[in-house]
Amino acid sequence: MFPRETIPAGPVVLRGLTPGDAGAIVRACADPEIVRFVPAVPVPYTRDDASAFLKSSEREWEAGGVVFAVADPDTGAWLGNIGLKPPGPRGAVEIGYLIAPWARGRGAATAATRALTEWAFSHGTHRVDLLAGVENLASQRVALAAGFTREGVRRGDEPLRDGSRGDLVSFARLRTDSGERIRPYLPPLPGGALSDGVVRLTPLTAADAADRLALESLPDVMAHHVPPGAPDPAENEEFCREAGMLWLAGSRAELVIRDAADGAFAGSIQLAMVIPPLGQAMTGYSLRPEFRGRGLATRAVNLLVEWAFTSTALARVVAGTDPGNTASHRVLERAGFTRDAVLHGFLPGPGGTRRDDLQWYRLRPGGGQTGF
Repeated sequence: MFPRETIPAGPVVLRGLTPGDAGAIVRACADPEIVRFVPAVPVPYTRDDASAFLKSSEREWEAGGVVFAVADPDTGAWLGNIGLKPPGPRGAVEIGYLIAPWARGRGAATAATRALTEWAFSHGTHRVDLLAGVENLASQRVALAAGFTREGVRRGDEPLRDGSRGDLVSFARLRTDSGERIRPYLPPLPGGALSDGVVRLTPLTAADAADRLALESLPDVMAHHVPPGAPDPAENEEFCREAGMLWLAGSRAELVIRDAADGAFAGSIQLAMVIPPLGQAMTGYSLRPEFRGRGLATRAVNLLVEWAFTSTALARVVAGTDPGNTASHRVLERAGFTRDAVLHGFLPGPGGTRRDDLQWYRLRPGGGQTGF
């Protein structure tokens, strides 16, 4: 059993819950982000729900878990909840938290998660698990900042409000881990976007699913799919929902190419096939027909590659093209890429055929990696 005590946590303190916290809990649980990412929170959330939660937190303690209030260290005001589920059959515990909207942006969740994890280790726990929804990027960032290692995706492990089941990203921290902040291999874009005043690159999100599906369904875009063919709408929707998670995981950065003047969806571009030991990634791009012929693809490639070389450890970006796709070749040449080699029969083609792939590359200036 864990002892009941107050735990200092830097900018916050972890203390026991009290009936006086009910009003703040009700206000916080009306927040759209909490409603979206915490399916267990009733809608609408009432004072009776808060009272039921306070009673259930007592039962959690009796069962071997813990539930603390995350509070202001000076005033004691409630800012959120954090807790550990009772140990599982192998002795590990799972941590979970909820932070009020008025307490976000000051490191409260990370500080509370780090403090409670280390407290659990000091009381004999060997492993702490943390699960976050695939679209809950804020929670995934908290996990990394608190020293948790991403271990994979648990499919269909979260019951959702509509009766379906969602995937969860699994993180864990062991008592023997350093606990140091884990910095993503692909950092966020500065200010959330890249722009040269003509084009603007923004991270792909679920809100872009319809536009991306329309782009990927164009005949000349489908012809260059690997393998070639029409996109599946459900897979496209899932791809857009998971894009942020994959970015944080360091496996690929998917972006939308927008007209900087009005924000219109002009196309897509990505860094994929990221190989950290080689310091290499591959880029690819597509534009809607009405945005072609204006140099937007070249601008987008330049923006993305220059960001990669200045903000990540990547030293080499490659691209593959159809040997007959001269328009794409011109984009890469203008973006500073050098023609490399033809990989014969490298790509699957229609009807079981194989296609050649003309490779291009661009190196970081100086040819080496810098420290990140």
